[in-house]
Amino acid sequence: MGQTIIEKIFSRHTGKTVNANDLVVSKIDFCLGQDGTSGIVIDSFNKMGAEKVFDHNKMAVIIDHSSPSPNEGVSRIHKKIRDFSLAQRIHFYDVGQGVCHQIVPERGYVVPGDLVVGADSHTCTYGALNAAATGMGSTDVAACAATGHNWFKVPESIKFICQGKLPPGVYSKDLILYLIGQVGAAGATYMSCEYTGPAIDALSVEGRFTIANMAIEMGAKFGIMNCDRKTLEWIKQHSSRKFKPVFADPDAVYYKVLEFNMNKLTPQVAKPHRVDNVCPVTEIAGTPIAQGYIGTCTNGRLEDFAAACKILKGKKIKKGVRLIVAPASNWILKDAMKKGYINILLDAGATLVTPGCGPCVGTHNGVPADGENVISTANRNFKGRMGNINAFIYLGSPATVAASVITGKITDPRKYLK
Repeated sequence: MGQTIIEKIFSRHTGKTVNANDLVVSKIDFCLGQDGTSGIVIDSFNKMGAEKVFDHNKMAVIIDHSSPSPNEGVSRIHKKIRDFSLAQRIHFYDVGQGVCHQIVPERGYVVPGDLVVGADSHTCTYGALNAAATGMGSTDVAACAATGHNWFKVPESIKFICQGKLPPGVYSKDLILYLIGQVGAAGATYMSCEYTGPAIDALSVEGRFTIANMAIEMGAKFGIMNCDRKTLEWIKQHSSRKFKPVFADPDAVYYKVLEFNMNKLTPQVAKPHRVDNVCPVTEIAGTPIAQGYIGTCTNGRLEDFAAACKILKGKKIKKGVRLIVAPASNWILKDAMKKGYINILLDAGATLVTPGCGPCVGTHNGVPADGENVISTANRNFKGRMGNINAFIYLGSPATVAASVITGKITDPRKYLK
């Protein structure tokens, strides 16, 4: 019987052939935390009696969620993280360096075939690089940091075959929102999702990060893609580590196989307060908005700014509407400056904030007022997600956000791309 990608990765990491639903103790290749979770990681690490991390080159902590610190309580946590990172000699990225899920692959810590765990639910982002990456609780990550191992149940797999080609004005964010809307927020709970097909192959690696990032929004444990020429070129630019790509066998057994044709896909929007509450943008076009946000670990990359700037160049944000922009990393900020994207955004009236999570989690930047509608490129729109339970968050692509802040209402971006 053939194996899926996730079964093969766990087989490599346990030294024996394993299949879905097997319980295994597996070595890991890398672990990470961010400032919202690493304080608990450190406390748990110390309570376990651990003295040293299993390998100081295989752990990173990134201050990104509350960056810079908004209050003294957070500052105390940041200091704890800084002290621990210095003492353990692990990779540490302080305020302004960017989002953990951009920094970890960007700095070459993940390659195809890896098994990575992180104290953040969107660790699944790295599946775009043909790696198995998943979020865990802080105590579990502390165990990984101490031992280099943890236990897992090998998940069953769902294979998504995305046929066709994305039409103009439709982006990777629209594709993943559509898939989440089709299967539901719990439709892939504890599954490994394999995203395949011509529509996925045509995406850049940046676009694939967006897809893998939101696997968790359908309940998945992992979201994985094949390693192709684009993957190899991206890895070559970012890492010098040796690796061996992983491919599913032709006779691999899947929990289910779902096939979709993307030739006629339109821009999609997730309505409050669920990520699977998805509809075409045309169904809610005209809904007034007070704020737009472009950024996060989902859509804060160079390609996303390029899409937004294509619409915003030479235009102004509607009076009374705010646009907040947060690059996913300091590297991306510098590249965006070189390409002129930052000037275009600022000239349009956008506000640039520190590279990092920005308004997404709602701890400091860009908290909306009661009753305000926000159109965001983030990955979640739960009640209170951006810091106010009385606000309403809509999710869309960077192009949809850009078009919407021009008009002051949710707008189909294709009207600006003809």
